[in-house]
Amino acid sequence: MDTYARFPISLTRGRGVWVWDSTGKRYLDCVAGIAVCTLGHSDGRMRRALGRQLGKLQHVSNLYRIPEQEELATALTARSCMDRVFFCNSGAEANEAAIKLARKHGHTVRGIPTTGPSGEDLAPLILTAQASFHGRTLAAVTATGQPKYHQGFEPMVQGFRYFPYNDTAAFEALLATCEVQGPRVAAVLLEPIQGEGGVHPGHRAFFQRVRELCDAHNILLIFDEVQIGVGRSGQLWGYEQLGVEPDAITLAKGLGGGIPIGALAVKSAVDHFRPGEHASTFGGNPFACRAGLTVLAELERRDLLNHVQRMGGLLQELLAELVSRHPTLLEGVRGWGLLQGLVLRAEAPSAPEIVKAAMEQGLLLVPAGPEVVRFVPPLVIQPHHLRFAVDRLERALLSLGR
Repeated sequence: MDTYARFPISLTRGRGVWVWDSTGKRYLDCVAGIAVCTLGHSDGRMRRALGRQLGKLQHVSNLYRIPEQEELATALTARSCMDRVFFCNSGAEANEAAIKLARKHGHTVRGIPTTGPSGEDLAPLILTAQASFHGRTLAAVTATGQPKYHQGFEPMVQGFRYFPYNDTAAFEALLATCEVQGPRVAAVLLEPIQGEGGVHPGHRAFFQRVRELCDAHNILLIFDEVQIGVGRSGQLWGYEQLGVEPDAITLAKGLGGGIPIGALAVKSAVDHFRPGEHASTFGGNPFACRAGLTVLAELERRDLLNHVQRMGGLLQELLAELVSRHPTLLEGVRGWGLLQGLVLRAEAPSAPEIVKAAMEQGLLLVPAGPEVVRFVPPLVIQPHHLRFAVDRLERALLSLGR
């Protein structure tokens, strides 16, 4: 179906941070499947671990206990502030699970009624940020605070309200308005750093105030860590950058290193689901969980969190130098670790135009809206790769003749 405006290359193989197309041309991959290929392409440890798993079991059913799933849940909870995990297949599914959990919390814990004083239907409210991105399923895309993703799919799912990201006063005002006649808000769903929305890092003071208000009202605070989680920020979890512990986090992308897996991890106090209330056929199968276990093990074995901090600092430095050389086109750089955004000025070519020109130079990048070029390379990228990337990006800019 015609659902993707694809670039006109066919990628056929990869190794580490490099990929090759069907003509044999090589590209430095600073997209990594959009923050997915944590260990790069065709990683030896991953190949061997998954090969061994295929020799045992690739899939059973959640009708039975799955040792690999239990092992991965234990690994995640041991490395985070969470206590329990539900496994699924993608970030959108993880956020769908979080939305269902929020609604149950709203009804059973906060006592939010299902009908209003005039008999009208009510839904527990979930507050999300403008310019956010939470997925493409109907509830997840409604949670996404970007109207362009809603067009053509109305009516959207009821029960969502939006406020400007990092705006404490706007959040406080919205919360007060929603709660004026009693409990209505079940949860606040936020990205620690907005990726698709333009690579906007969260402000510590804002997130700490949201945590205080959620505590005061017994409202769930859920972090969408689909893009930043599992080491991309230089910490294992995005919430560690903010000094705030959420009640739940959603994961996907980098957790499987290229194998589809998603997860909703929660603190025990908000573990509200009971048997039959949520499920997944493929979620947490042995193959996907072996991929997740391998990623976590390799992050530690290779000391990749410290590596990401160093490489993120170098990438910011290189991009800042690029900005200083082209101040009429480039405004600045922002991000955490190996999620960095190069911010364009109005006079510059658009981000999609620059991404296409970079492809001609043997570099793969991804837009984050029309005004930001995003870098989300494999976490194993090295300094010489980053210097190559910024050099090829500069060539791409110059080739566009502005």
